[in-house]
Amino acid sequence: MNLLKAASTVSLLTLASRVTGLVREQLVAALFGASAATDAFNVAFRIPNLFRRLFAEGAFSQAFVPLLGATREREGEGATRALVDAIATVLAWVLLATCIAGVVLAPALVWVIGSGLEAFDTGVLLTRFMFPYIGLMSLVALSAGILNTWKRFAVPAATPVLLNLAVIAAAVGLVPWLRARGIEPIHALAAGVMAGGLLQAAVQVPALAAIGMLPRIGLVPAALARAWRHPGTMRVLKLMAPALLGVSVAQLSLVINTQIASHVAVGAVSWLSYADRLMEFPTALLGVALGVVLLPQLSAAQARADGAAEYSGLLDWGLRLALLLALPCALALLVFPVGLVAVLFHYGHFGGDDVLMTAAALRGYGVGLLGLVGVKVLAPAFFARADIATPVRIAIFVLVATQAMNVLLVPWLGHAGLALAIGLAALVNAGLLLSGLLRRGLFRPAPGWGRFAFKLLLANAALGAALGWAARGVDWIGLRTHWAERALAVAGVLGGAALLYFAVLAACGMRPRDFARRG
Repeated sequence: MNLLKAASTVSLLTLASRVTGLVREQLVAALFGASAATDAFNVAFRIPNLFRRLFAEGAFSQAFVPLLGATREREGEGATRALVDAIATVLAWVLLATCIAGVVLAPALVWVIGSGLEAFDTGVLLTRFMFPYIGLMSLVALSAGILNTWKRFAVPAATPVLLNLAVIAAAVGLVPWLRARGIEPIHALAAGVMAGGLLQAAVQVPALAAIGMLPRIGLVPAALARAWRHPGTMRVLKLMAPALLGVSVAQLSLVINTQIASHVAVGAVSWLSYADRLMEFPTALLGVALGVVLLPQLSAAQARADGAAEYSGLLDWGLRLALLLALPCALALLVFPVGLVAVLFHYGHFGGDDVLMTAAALRGYGVGLLGLVGVKVLAPAFFARADIATPVRIAIFVLVATQAMNVLLVPWLGHAGLALAIGLAALVNAGLLLSGLLRRGLFRPAPGWGRFAFKLLLANAALGAALGWAARGVDWIGLRTHWAERALAVAGVLGGAALLYFAVLAACGMRPRDFARRG
């Protein structure tokens, strides 16, 4: 399998997800702006997403995917099938209990995350309606782990598009209908989220059936007891314990930051959410795609007695590709944020001040983009070795560092200080992970890093100069009434800057085939 091709496939499908996600956020911004209602929705939607990162792509995936890959490599399809059935059964029962508890405890959950919300009761109602989304998405994560292990990357990468399309349909169709009847229209977005969750879960069924790995979930207590006794279940739970702590640390940081933002100003939660949506473009297209492709390959290399060189080579490939593509994206977020935010969100109820506030948060995130992408490449190197304790210790240190930076930055920069603290902490996180791999001799950089860095420096200098000229030369907020002209101008700036960047790299002798790798 060509890993560059696989990563490109995941990136392209993820791009479709992020484009539709931006359209979704554009509609929300135009219909509701950065208001008390959008703050309530963002907090309510963050709660099931927080738990999803515990049960889905967070602790669960970190423990399950390496075990699944190793079982398939060493024990064959029969043992792998039994493992999948046992894990799916236990997961389904745990999720049922969690969803019931989440609906009952919604007021406490909203208070913990956003006690400063102006529309607190709306946040509680939306949380109760959307909390079952965690169950659907956790089963989707189980499916994604299986499909990615079988090198079927397309369906997991494309699945999030369905959530965005469902929310878009709800915003277009339900919002006017609710407003006409005097009902709070923000509830339409919650309906869209649940519809999207159902659609995402449904499309996994044929994909899993096609490879003969559709889980058989035991629906009676006796089946749960048998699944609980399976040795793979105990292994996953043992691996999840430190991973759960690590993910909990990361989510605790998010909870604290959301809580702080809810007290900074009305709209602060939404400004951070809109900036986060833009920042997710490069982190998902690059970091998530590389992580999805690398984790099964690293796990397989680790399982082989002679896989050390391949393991190190995979990391070297991933880090170079991440730097090649993430560094120009970070420059764009730092140098050209007003143009990006204005062309995407500056419509309807989203005003010029909202553009500036969101752009300020975007700059803070941009500082740490390299770290955020780097963590997605480096952390799987530890997970593939079933070493979850090291990333957890680093995550705890990063949590403390983040909150220390919040104490210094938030009184000075407000909500933008929260974003900057996250960005700086991501750089610390990636640096400590890389240092650990180097110190243990697990990663040995291949020759040529000096020449590679010099080429990147030249290309990014040209890119930064072009974007800086465009940022200063146009009043992007003032072009609100000329939205088509503004959109074409931003597209021209970004397209021209990208062409310049890759032209400089090509002139330096860098070619796409340099990153071709098979695994």
